[in-house]
Amino acid sequence: MRKVMVLNGPNLDQLGTRETEIYGTLTLGEIENLCIEAGEKFGMEIDFRQSNDEAVIIGWLHEAAAAKTFVVFNPAAFTHYSIAIRDAAALLSAGLIEVHLSNPLAREEFRHTSFISGLAQGTISGFGAQSYVLALQAIASS
Repeated sequence: MRKVMVLNGPNLDQLGTRETEIYGTLTLGEIENLCIEAGEKFGMEIDFRQSNDEAVIIGWLHEAAAAKTFVVFNPAAFTHYSIAIRDAAALLSAGLIEVHLSNPLAREEFRHTSFISGLAQGTISGFGAQSYVLALQAIASS
């Protein structure tokens, strides 16, 4: 069974109550359950994690790089300014798909720059929680 690490950045632990008009009403726990269900369907073991701490996320990226684990990554606000996270993501050799619940390009201008997308095989955004499932489907069909 292929292991996939699904990493989530800051404030995503507040989903379900945070700006529901942008991010929807599902909680991060409900998104995790969707990922686990999709993973089972696609023959994947899902390792789902979230942190508000940049250093913790960097450590997880190092862990995924060392284990040659594919990563689905919603860096949240770190997308737009964390060069340290970008550099850690550059170590990944198994693959990386960037996901976002909303479409950053349809939002404020400061959200239009991603330090992660240039490293990723692809970016899936704007489909709410389904963005994660689409990323897992892409991995399964590659």
